[in-house]
Amino acid sequence: MIRAAAFNPFPRLLNDFFALFYPEICQICRAEKATAAASYICERCRGGIRYIEAPFCDCCGLPFQGDITVSFECANCRDQKLHFRAARAAVELSGPLQEVVHRYKYNHATWFEPFLAGLLITHAKPVLAQSRWDYIVPIPLHWLKLRERSFNQSLRLARQLGKATGVPVHNRLLKRTQPTSTQTRLTRAERTQNVKRAFAYRGRTKLAGERIILVDDVLTTGATASACAKLLMQNGASVVDVWTVARGILK
Repeated sequence: MIRAAAFNPFPRLLNDFFALFYPEICQICRAEKATAAASYICERCRGGIRYIEAPFCDCCGLPFQGDITVSFECANCRDQKLHFRAARAAVELSGPLQEVVHRYKYNHATWFEPFLAGLLITHAKPVLAQSRWDYIVPIPLHWLKLRERSFNQSLRLARQLGKATGVPVHNRLLKRTQPTSTQTRLTRAERTQNVKRAFAYRGRTKLAGERIILVDDVLTTGATASACAKLLMQNGASVVDVWTVARGILK
């Protein structure tokens, strides 16, 4: 089982700086000790994170609870047309990880970013090294939400992955044209409709067969990533795969 504990992008000076302003306590359980170098997440809370391992859906990476030794496609992928080739995630969006992602995105808890980036890099880097990739493309954020949050978490995670893999990050190929409502409480059909016309291709020229990795923080039904992948494929990409930190599981 792959773990991200060895990945630590925090320089010593930055760790010392954070220690001046934040107590060394876990920001999830508020009970155990945790340092800035550990993104203020203690070992006990890390132990509650569920890592995604095979077997999982060949298309969207949805984990399957059971013994399967052959490749398979889940019902979610069979019932809809997804425009990316494959999507993978490091962990399930459950337990402590769900709170980490939520607070990182909506409460500007950027001290969690090294941990989230570490999960993504540790799991994605060895897989990406098996093929040639031309660009990493983050899922774009509408300017209204960007102003509200002050940062695009997908772009920041994409830059971390790009630095670790050497694959250039291209954040000007896609544009979010509509400030869609959050996908969190929507059904699969509602998610697809919500992002149907939410994106546009903004590259100055068409692509010429480039192989692209889309990066986001979370994938659930795949509607958002599929809408972006469709535009990239329509404009000349030859392959679009998706990597996210977490995989949301619809109940």
